[in-house]
Amino acid sequence: MQVSITSGQGFQKNKKKLAALVRKGAESAEPKLAIRDPYVFEFLGIKSKEVMGESDLEDALHDKLHDFLLELGPGFCFEARQKRILLGKKPGYVDLVFYHRVLKCHVLIELKVDEFKHEYLGQLNTYVSWYRKNMMSEGDNLPVGILLCTQKDHTLVEYALAGMDNRLFVSKYQLELPKKNEMERFLEEQMKEIG
Repeated sequence: MQVSITSGQGFQKNKKKLAALVRKGAESAEPKLAIRDPYVFEFLGIKSKEVMGESDLEDALHDKLHDFLLELGPGFCFEARQKRILLGKKPGYVDLVFYHRVLKCHVLIELKVDEFKHEYLGQLNTYVSWYRKNMMSEGDNLPVGILLCTQKDHTLVEYALAGMDNRLFVSKYQLELPKKNEMERFLEEQMKEIG
């Protein structure tokens, strides 16, 4: 939703009217509009061929937090890294926790250094459910979970998400932009599909 404010509407003088309009826009915001796919982490300076673990990727993103926030998009505010939560008697650790000021909800990000597996979604769903029960404040919308992995099979993701009531997203990330010939091949394949 885009709002244009002109002096003819009198919002400069009526702060309550302006606040109500902004609230209405935030309440109608959809998480799927704020979640990108893919994310490009080229700013890390890491080549995709380099072997790294999840903690290495997390360290690199934390070190370049400003660039990471710009890649995520507007509205993300950093809250925590490796947020410890207690699930019964076992601890869980959410890789990255953000609060999205436009969506008015927590956004939990789980990082994986390999392709999508349905087990990863179960882990993220558990964390989002915990946040839903234990961390929401009055006025918050339901938390959102983003699983970032190197590859995803859209059909597997579709079936893994089926029946889940939490707002979960699976996005691919790349450590570098594709090479020119890879982009040309992709465009040619897309043109053939279109007809």
